[in-house]
Amino acid sequence: MKIALANDHAGLALKNEIATWLTAQGHEVIDFGTDSSDPADLPDHVYPAARAVATGKADRGIFVDGVGYGSAMIANKVNGVYAAVCQDSFCAELARSHSDTNVLCIGGKIIGSAIAMEIVRVWMTTEWLGTSDEKYARRVAKVVEINDENLKPVE
Repeated sequence: MKIALANDHAGLALKNEIATWLTAQGHEVIDFGTDSSDPADLPDHVYPAARAVATGKADRGIFVDGVGYGSAMIANKVNGVYAAVCQDSFCAELARSHSDTNVLCIGGKIIGSAIAMEIVRVWMTTEWLGTSDEKYARRVAKVVEINDENLKPVE
């Protein structure tokens, strides 16, 4: 898979660790994040990464900032992006299996490296249940309908 990565200064170290792991797993990384610990404006990095997911230039995205919520707020403003903040592997599993999220947001100041890497592993390897269970397909279809009704298509 092609994975769009984004980060601000608070997520730099964790983003680099995630990039190394993804590459080792055979994924292609497209890095939209800052490569400096100098203060960076999160929208400058997350928005282009979210657009890459929305337009199919990336299959999924993983965005890392201080808490994760800033990235999710920005990403979820882009049509076709379904971002979830996950602070443990249980939430990561449900975000994929129940909700078919295509962007994972993590707080580099909230969780440590070992937990973060387990979250990434679980999120990357969990399949969506909507292909075999109608209730998840129905629920996600309703979210997609809301998305399409309220957000303009990405060009």
